[in-house]
Amino acid sequence: MKTVLFSVSVCLLMILAGCANEQTANKAPVAKAEKMQYVETDTGRWLIHDMNRPAPPVISAGEIPSDAIVLFGGTEPSLSQWTDVKGNPSKWIVGDGYMEAVKGSGYIQTKQKFGSCQLHVEFATPSRVTGTSQGRGNSGVFLMAYEVQVLDSYDNKTYPDGQCAALYGRALPLVNACRKPGEWQSYDIIFHRPIFKGNKVVRKATFTVFHNGVLVQDHVELQGGTGWKGPHAISDYEPHPDKLPIQLQDHGNSVRFRNIWIRELAD
Repeated sequence: MKTVLFSVSVCLLMILAGCANEQTANKAPVAKAEKMQYVETDTGRWLIHDMNRPAPPVISAGEIPSDAIVLFGGTEPSLSQWTDVKGNPSKWIVGDGYMEAVKGSGYIQTKQKFGSCQLHVEFATPSRVTGTSQGRGNSGVFLMAYEVQVLDSYDNKTYPDGQCAALYGRALPLVNACRKPGEWQSYDIIFHRPIFKGNKVVRKATFTVFHNGVLVQDHVELQGGTGWKGPHAISDYEPHPDKLPIQLQDHGNSVRFRNIWIRELAD
């Protein structure tokens, strides 16, 4: 009889333990699921997989995305969207589908101002090689006050933080992906602007850069301004407007540019 009672007691204890485990197992996923049911977004609070949630806009993703602003290129490339830094007509020249820097003409900049963006630029350094280091195919793409260096870095030794695809004076490219002098190359740049509160930067600028389709700057957080030696090279952020023109540099070399387009991004 004792044996029977002991067996029954053991069975009851096992059943109760199983029920407790089952209740615990059932409670945890429910609590977790409740936390994951909703997501907070710019458009409101939505259930996961909610069919009524606003969908992304539809675009045509051809060679130039349909929502891009073409700054130079197309069937009739011209400098109609560009000026010099004083707002006057630029002295850069337009050739067969390209524009070319003219020594002494100064920077060229867009009439329109931009903040965070996706920027596509194609460029070619001179096919006739003259000069060395920074004197060879030198130019730059400026987003606000921050430069992505353009340089003929094909078999051309220079300081690494000033070679092609460097964030000038700040960040080396991961690799040297340069093509030969005279060949067309491309930059695809994802730029998120810095955000200022008064004189203080509360979010630093970030750059992701593809050079000829190769990732060379991987979501790099820029620690300050870009510049050549001196105080500007190591300066902290200096407050500036939320939007500024895109600029291309005249550095005394006949660098060419073509097929320039931009997509504005949310901050």
